[in-house]
Formats: sequence, structure tokens, C-alpha cells
Amino acid sequence: MLSDYRRGKYANHASNLGALLAAELQKMHKVPAFIVDPVTVDDFIDLARISGVPGIERKSRSHALNINYCVCKAAQELKLNVSNSKFIVAHLGSGFSIAAVKSGKIIDVNDALLGMGPFSVERAGALPISGILDLVYSQDIQRSKLEKRLSKESGLKGYLNENRFTVIEQQIKQGNRQAELIVDAMVYQVVKEIGGLYSTFGGELSALIFTGGLANSELLIAKLNEYLSFIKPQIIYPDSFELEALAEGVLRVLNGDEEAKEYL
Repeated sequence: MLSDYRRGKYANHASNLGALLAAELQKMHKVPAFIVDPVTVDDFIDLARISGVPGIERKSRSHALNINYCVCKAAQELKLNVSNSKFIVAHLGSGFSIAAVKSGKIIDVNDALLGMGPFSVERAGALPISGILDLVYSQDIQRSKLEKRLSKESGLKGYLNENRFTVIEQQIKQGNRQAELIVDAMVYQVVKEIGGLYSTFGGELSALIFTGGLANSELLIAKLNEYLSFIKPQIIYPDSFELEALAEGVLRVLNGDEEAKEYL
């Protein structure tokens, strides 16, 4: 596991440091150490893996830690058994994860890091293939620079040169038509992603959950519900709950409520 994280086998992400730090603390204090729901947690159904191009597989990369925590939290509030639940969770932060969560497992989700789903605050999301080919071959752009552009310099930041949604929201309220157009386009893509997952559940849903930093925005939630108000119930958990999720995940193991899985 530590070797894979050091090499960035599945992704280069700050969360890779978690296991490495835990290993050092384990050595220092002689205590057990665990990781909980990393960004590459993979419970995909087989259908979700197929991309349409042999040799290219859809990857499970999402805000799994916060998504799974919100599902458990919602199930408790709704007095549901997680094993019999179906949730769609829209984690809306600098990157977006729109996940179908069945029986507590993320069975499908857009690649929140690079290359799938709606564009977000900084990420490009799904793109026209011809446009990518033109970009690569016309500019002879290096892979590292292209990855940075698509994951850190696209989305709202690329169009509006701003990644603070509170600032963009204020621009919209002041009548900035371009800012509103780009945000409306982002909302439109989020809605299509949620609607697609909703249809795969046959319209049978325990709840639609909005979470992440952008879930604090009443304007954004209102725009989403211009399309999605028919999906009920809806639950909003603003911000992210990574620290709470880490603590509760480990406590479930230490208290014997859940078995720790082995990394293979």
C-alpha cells in the first residue's frame, strides 16, 4: 500500500499522504493505524467500468470519504438500513463527485479528478474528444501541463479566472451575465449527471444528498432545483466531513462493528 501511494499508482493526490503519515505515527507510538475510504475506493458494478474503448476502463475516483459518511448520516436520519438504501450523492467542491450509492457502496461515479462528469470549479469534466486531440496535436502540449490545465485551471476558473464561488455568486447578483451563463452551464451538466443516475435506479431513491463546500450556496441549490425539485427527499450537508468520517470509520473497527479490510 505504501509503495503504491508513494508512486501515485492510482492518482497523485494529497490524500495519498494519509497512509504514509499513519505509518510513521504507528512506528512512533506503537498503535494500530488504518486508512478509511480513500479516493480510489472501488465498488463499481461491471457495467460502470466499460468506457467504450477496449483497453480504457472507467476509474472509481471520488470524494469517497465524505460521500460514504453522508450516506451513513442520512440513513440514520431517515431511519433506514444502509444495506437496503439507494442514494445519489452530489459532492460539490473544487471537484465534483456525482455518485450512485447502493447498499452503502459507490457503484458508479464520475471520475472526480480527471475526465468525467460535469465541469466544476477547477476541473474540466467530460470533453469532446476531437477538441482534446486538436489541443494535444496542435500545441504539442506535455502530459503534465495538460493534466494541470484540465484539473486545476479549467471549469469556472478557466472561464471566469476565479475559483472562489462566493465571489462568482456576488458577480451574478451584480448582473454579470457571463458569470451566470457559465454557472448555469455547470448546473446543467450536474443535473444531467444526477438525472442519468436517477434513471439507472428506476426512480427509486432513498434521498438525493448535496454536500461539499458549494452546498452552502443557496443560489446554486436553487438553480439545481429548477430542474431537480421532483426528486424527493433531498438532504443538504454543507461542507465536508473528512475528519469525522476518519474517526468514525476507525471506531467502527476498534469497537468490533466492522472488520478492517486487507489491502490487496
